Amino acid sequence: MQKNYRPNVAAVILSSAYPFKCEIFVARRVDLSDVWQFPQGGIDKGEEPKDALLRELEEEIGTRDVEILYEYPEWLSYDFPINAKKKLYPFDGQTQKYFLVRLKSNARVNLNTKHPEFSEFKFINVKNVLDGINHFKKPIYIKALSFFKEKGFF
Repeated sequence: MQKNYRPNVAAVILSSAYPFKCEIFVARRVDLSDVWQFPQGGIDKGEEPKDALLRELEEEIGTRDVEILYEYPEWLSYDFPINAKKKLYPFDGQTQKYFLVRLKSNARVNLNTKHPEFSEFKFINVKNVLDGINHFKKPIYIKALSFFKEKGFF
């Protein structure tokens, strides 16, 4: 049986101090206990991934003032844990297009959006960013971060 994946975009966000300081944005979800993650969200029907990325960033962190540095060349898929499947029925998981972006110097992060998804955010040194990630998306995060590192961004 073929799995049904929801198309999605995800952003690895570098601070505006990059490349002088290599820190990555993570935010704590409002609906899960102590879960930190990268911003991500669904792609609407007929929407291009880059357009979805900018829309989702504005919806989740209150800004689209980013510079897209690189796009992961493939889609990365993961399955929802058993206890999360009901939430996004009829999907079995998500297939994601990852983007590496840098906040522009004038960008202002605002988590108090129309439908807040995050309660707080922080920038973590790229070497330590995975330390606080303890959920089922960690293998995908490792793939994306390793790829961007191989490309010379960190």
